[in-house]
Amino acid sequence: MCDETISQKITELTSTILDDYSKGRTIDASCPYDQPDKKVIIDMINKLQIIVFPGHFKNYTYKVYTRRSGLSMLLEDVMFNLKRQIASVLGFDEKYADLDCDGKTDKAAELALEFLERIPKIREFIETDVQAGFDGDPAAFNKDEIIYSYPGLYAIFVNRIAHELFLLGVPMIPRIMTEHAHSLTGIDIHPGASIGKYFFIDHGTGIVIGETTEIGDNVKIYQGVTLGALSTRGGQSLRNKKRHPTIMDNVTIYSGASILGGDTVIGRDVVIGGNAFITKSIAAGAKVSIKNQELRYNYDSKHPVEQCSIDEEAEWFYII
Repeated sequence: MCDETISQKITELTSTILDDYSKGRTIDASCPYDQPDKKVIIDMINKLQIIVFPGHFKNYTYKVYTRRSGLSMLLEDVMFNLKRQIASVLGFDEKYADLDCDGKTDKAAELALEFLERIPKIREFIETDVQAGFDGDPAAFNKDEIIYSYPGLYAIFVNRIAHELFLLGVPMIPRIMTEHAHSLTGIDIHPGASIGKYFFIDHGTGIVIGETTEIGDNVKIYQGVTLGALSTRGGQSLRNKKRHPTIMDNVTIYSGASILGGDTVIGRDVVIGGNAFITKSIAAGAKVSIKNQELRYNYDSKHPVEQCSIDEEAEWFYII
């Protein structure tokens, strides 16, 4: 096919797709300056990581001589960009829909500043999460290894940032943040989830924590755990309702377990064994496990099929 033919086809396709843009659908929106910028939001996460962990992550953007000047420039950078990003999304919340451009800018500045004032609280919680990771994992060489390399800590860090923005009523940006962490770690934590101190995620891949989940202090969960809703068939009618479980203090949940439902409460000091499926509350101090699993061995035609049941006293807790 010659270049002239290709050029003609491109011209025709341009007209066709431009016509398709004019149908007024959600995907046809063409106001990029009234939408959040995902690249800028991810850059803010990276700068906030430097602010939260000043001795572990380096600032390559600015050349400064003192910690004070470096921190000041980072805070100004985050403030400038966060204010602009919040202003771009306030229109998605109907309570801000009537604000004019100046009104949205003023409100965005107020929210951004209030968020930055919460950084010491975020750092307080993150310090306990690092400690929980070290205390709970014998494979951890030191706390620095956890900060630099553990996907669970990164997902928790991003969630703690996003959760504060969520509590401030900032639309969309918190979810963009947590879904970015999800894409990197395989850990899906909704920014609405409330998580106490000393939270440890080991391994992490495949974990799902829903919006209305409440998690107490000193909770440890492993890969493949779901803290979810019993059903979402109600769709938007379920908005703002408690759909996800409450996990009290000192609970351990092993891999593959699913705990579902807004009325489900897992009491203090409970241990949930691997692959358990729970839809009802568990009293404090209980150990929940799957018993009497049957193993089936299928050999070739020259050998009989054998079955073996696990001893009745056996308990399956640990699938790590």
